[in-house]
Amino acid sequence: MPRIFAAFTGASAKIACLLGAALTLTGCSQPSTLQEIREEGVLHVITRTAPSIYVESEDGPTGYDYELAKLFANELGVKLRIRVAEDNTEILSVLEKNYAHLGMLGLSSQPGPVDQHHTVATGINAQSILVYNRDVERPESLADLTGKPLHVVADSNHEYRLNQAREEISELQWQVHPGLDAAGVLSRVESGEFPYAMVSSNELDLNHVFYPMVKEAFAVGEPGELAWFFPSAQDDSLAKAARQFIETLEADGTLAQIAERFYGHLDRLNYVGARTFMHHVENRLPKYESLFRDYAREFDMDWRLLAAIGYQESHWRPNAVSPTGVRGLMMLTRNTASHIGINNRLDAEESIQGGAKYFRIVHEKIPERIPEPDRTWFALASYNVGFGHLEDARRLTEGAGKDPDRWMDVKEFLPLLAEKEWYTKTRFGYARGHEPVIYVQNIRRYYDVLARLNEPATPAPDREAQIVKMEESQKAGVLSDRLQPDEKLRAGLPAELGMIPPTL
Repeated sequence: MPRIFAAFTGASAKIACLLGAALTLTGCSQPSTLQEIREEGVLHVITRTAPSIYVESEDGPTGYDYELAKLFANELGVKLRIRVAEDNTEILSVLEKNYAHLGMLGLSSQPGPVDQHHTVATGINAQSILVYNRDVERPESLADLTGKPLHVVADSNHEYRLNQAREEISELQWQVHPGLDAAGVLSRVESGEFPYAMVSSNELDLNHVFYPMVKEAFAVGEPGELAWFFPSAQDDSLAKAARQFIETLEADGTLAQIAERFYGHLDRLNYVGARTFMHHVENRLPKYESLFRDYAREFDMDWRLLAAIGYQESHWRPNAVSPTGVRGLMMLTRNTASHIGINNRLDAEESIQGGAKYFRIVHEKIPERIPEPDRTWFALASYNVGFGHLEDARRLTEGAGKDPDRWMDVKEFLPLLAEKEWYTKTRFGYARGHEPVIYVQNIRRYYDVLARLNEPATPAPDREAQIVKMEESQKAGVLSDRLQPDEKLRAGLPAELGMIPPTL
């Protein structure tokens, strides 16, 4: 284990100090945890696989906590070494034995086992959510679950909150499943095996699109800020450094930008849209997947991004025609098709080739100084509303004292292009500025799903279990619509163009 060596080194140093003091009458102290890490040159992190924390994708590791840890290791000037545990139980055991420097569990600090550790909040709020299968009766409160089975994952914040609730509802019972993660619990709610369950809001929102038969009932307890956990056997030098690092990222806007990257698009796919999309993934995408792959490779982009654009444009219908005259699977205008050499917009292959070529042209117009993934999001907005209108919005953003090179800032100003008091001040005038914002958010969500379904390193949710019939498509219900512009992002529910992480 990595900390065995570090602990041995620390003990040896202490003995050396004592001997040295006896011989030379000069004192020395045991190095702090932070000093040990810098001397070894490695930050050892224990975590588990979850979209909200850490995922090994075909494009490399990604995840909100992983990105923070990578930046933190860079700040310390050391290498980041990740060890993946089976579950939170194993992570807590490793931390208890002081075999890692920090643990990323996707938990908030609560009294109980996790209270034995130093914690540092990572900027994302989450809470326990009661979910149920759409075919069973919706509970209005925990009291309605008396005598009914309730299921939770092990070593989560839910047990603490349920134990609190049982002080008033003595007959409340639940079953803990050490071998399941949140996705495993949700899949069983989807199938009806678990009629009721409790999951964290961050993991619900990230997974909900895969389980359209799962419905949210209510939240239990107050939101808590997710945290990193540090062994209690350590001194607090590393935790203090991490806290200061997170505070710096929050102050300069980096933390908000990382949160936007991973969570900012997750309120755009509702119940009906999720069911329809999964149906089309199974029944339409296979006809065109090889074309998306081939032309994405030709124009150096991720095929899943190209497919996501195609779905947003036409739901993968090669004969789609809009009232404004755009047509085809990629919905190209006549002028665009002529400009890029496409003769038949209703031919699926020509349309996909044209869409890939046009997106590459648009992407190259976005200033190179803008880092990914923001550069791709700007390119998507430009693909939809036009480069000139995007530049107008970026000028408005800059004029308001915000960063015109950050999508999270510019998307606040794009809708102003539809308001006379603003578009009269711009070069290119009126535009339906809400549309590119929704357009980008939708494509990010479709991409997220396609990446998860086509992820070779991590088992994706069973496609067959997710594909649902269309006869219930008129049912109402929104998967996640909680993110408000002025609220701190709640993790309810992301590289270069060709290597975009699966949370785009």
